[in-house]
Amino acid sequence: MHSFFFALQSRTLHRRADQMFQICYASVATHAPSPPTVNTNPRQLQLLEEVRARKSATVEQLADTLGVTLQTVRRDVQRLAESGLLTRFHGGVRVPSSTVENLAHTQRETLHADGKARIARAVAEQVPNDCSLILNIGTTTEAIAKALLHHRGLRVITNNLNVAAILSSNPECEVIVAGGVVRARDRGIVGEAAVDFIRQFKVDIALIGISGIEPDGSLRDFDYREVKVAQTIIEQAREVWLAADHSKFNRPAMVQLATLNQIGRLFTDAPPPEPFPALLQDAGVICTVAA
Repeated sequence: MHSFFFALQSRTLHRRADQMFQICYASVATHAPSPPTVNTNPRQLQLLEEVRARKSATVEQLADTLGVTLQTVRRDVQRLAESGLLTRFHGGVRVPSSTVENLAHTQRETLHADGKARIARAVAEQVPNDCSLILNIGTTTEAIAKALLHHRGLRVITNNLNVAAILSSNPECEVIVAGGVVRARDRGIVGEAAVDFIRQFKVDIALIGISGIEPDGSLRDFDYREVKVAQTIIEQAREVWLAADHSKFNRPAMVQLATLNQIGRLFTDAPPPEPFPALLQDAGVICTVAA
């Protein structure tokens, strides 16, 4: 009789927890501001890559490289600048140079989406069934969550409501959501409550994203509250896998999260530029370039 009431109480608590998650997620989804979606075409993506490679470029240089008219470049530049992806100056354009604020979530979802999908598939191929994971905040980890939808026996801890919502569609996956403060702009969970929650666990693999990898081998991000949670995630994992597309190399950000020496594997979508191959080798990091 006692076991019957205990099981009944346990099922009731699980139902209430599920209901609370759905209510909280729906509330954030309803009230979070929605920046305009950036639907970049292939030419505009190529333009972004050119400016990123050069750090800055004139309209004439871009028109010559892309083989289009000055008017076409000016239209593309205006649209990308309005979306916050580029910064204009007299006669040219450069990448936004802020080290204190990341791009909006909708912009990051669109940028390098193909590369992130390839990274996600490569990561998913290496994640075994029946293991425990922690996924942190970021559009790359959200792509990984989608790639894990057919895995079995996963137990996933996350401070990312988007990851939780994606993986909750997999009945073979148990999702545990950290408590804390929800950032409306990307539905990430940050703060000391999240740090304390994650410290309870020791998982097989931490799958983390990052905003920038600098030439000194430091991994960096923008929000110190998010960094504190990510540092705890690294501490509570037996293995740490970093997923970062090619645009993250040489990208500055304000807060140091970790160094390459704390990473076991790196998944990216293009061969890392100099000086990163030597840094990765010295740190003993296994680098996988997703095809």
